[in-house]
Amino acid sequence: MKTLKIGIADYGRMKARTLKIARGEYGPTKGEPTVWFSTLESFAKVLSHRNRELLTLIAREQPDSLTRLAALAGRSRSNLSRTLKTMSRYGLVELEKGRRGKLIPQTPYDQVRLDLSLTASHRPESAPTDS
Repeated sequence: MKTLKIGIADYGRMKARTLKIARGEYGPTKGEPTVWFSTLESFAKVLSHRNRELLTLIAREQPDSLTRLAALAGRSRSNLSRTLKTMSRYGLVELEKGRRGKLIPQTPYDQVRLDLSLTASHRPESAPTDS
């Protein structure tokens, strides 16, 4: 089972974390999230019930193109393409180039683990950490 670890951190915390990494003051540890969302709401939107069903469909059916996936999902190709591009930015979907330039959707993870600090909003200058 392959798990994607996701964190939630506002812009200020992510900027501080990125600057600390760039200055060599902080190095991400193995257990830290590799994908970050700025809000819990944005995480919930990307991994909505409908989008989780789409990930299940991709994993189960392994469609050979976006056109095939659109037919299986009953969604328009343009809507599906936008959704998959968003999901690919977060590493939830990979879009491989196939024959004749067709994009083949794949699911690299079968599980997501959310790392959410309940007290971090009181320390906006600190870098997100794995606690």
